[in-house]
Amino acid sequence: MFSSRLYKTTAFISVSSCILYSYKDDIKKNFGNTWLNAAVTEPYSDFTKPYQPVWDDNWDKRELTLKEKQEGVAKPTATRHIILIRHGQYNLNGETDEKRFLTPLGREQAHLTALRLKELNLCVSTIYESTMTRAKETSSIIQKVLPDIEVKASDLLREGAPIPPVPSHPTWVPAPKEFHSDGPRIEAAFRKFVHRASPKQEKDSVEVFVCHANVIRYFVCRALQYPPEGWLRLGLRHCSITWLTVRPNGKVSLRCLGDSGHFPPDKLTFN
Repeated sequence: MFSSRLYKTTAFISVSSCILYSYKDDIKKNFGNTWLNAAVTEPYSDFTKPYQPVWDDNWDKRELTLKEKQEGVAKPTATRHIILIRHGQYNLNGETDEKRFLTPLGREQAHLTALRLKELNLCVSTIYESTMTRAKETSSIIQKVLPDIEVKASDLLREGAPIPPVPSHPTWVPAPKEFHSDGPRIEAAFRKFVHRASPKQEKDSVEVFVCHANVIRYFVCRALQYPPEGWLRLGLRHCSITWLTVRPNGKVSLRCLGDSGHFPPDKLTFN
């Protein structure tokens, strides 16, 4: 029985290698030389080698310098919880931002998300909101359920085209000037809002950001140090919850992406 299994395994590897080699020109054309060399010429055992990822510990440029460490400057001790909420469904036919207000369903979605945040019993310190109409209305509904929380508006959180996506989208094709103007702004928003806590922060914090799908998806890719051009491969429903955690040492984890389990099926929308 063992010999039979060994024969089948050896035959499978041999046939697979022959197939790869026969299609080497097509593989080279579509995937490049690196993958082709590994797939066709390297021994099978090489595929078991552990992948060595690269992580920039000082991605937010807030790691203590050698001089600061020698001087005994305090290290951060608090964890930041960054909760990103996409706005509710809105009027797609509006020609201006003022007319792109929430639909009745969008307002209901915002209320359900507010109830979910309350149910989680989070000690939210601040609500940041985009200055676009649909985000401000969503934030306003959340504030009614979670009162007495400091609210800050920021133009940096407005929707836009962060970076040309790869692969490109067949119908969503912004002009190059949109990426040129929106990209630096959204990157500036990331650098301003997503980072480890200050050494002066004594307790863990929870901050809510009510903004937009493109902004949130870009933030997630940047925070996890994934290729940012992959942001459009992620999908977020209206009023879904995305939760990033930034530890004192700069390590980042994604607790949830686009969580919409608090909605009944008939309340779920993307557009």
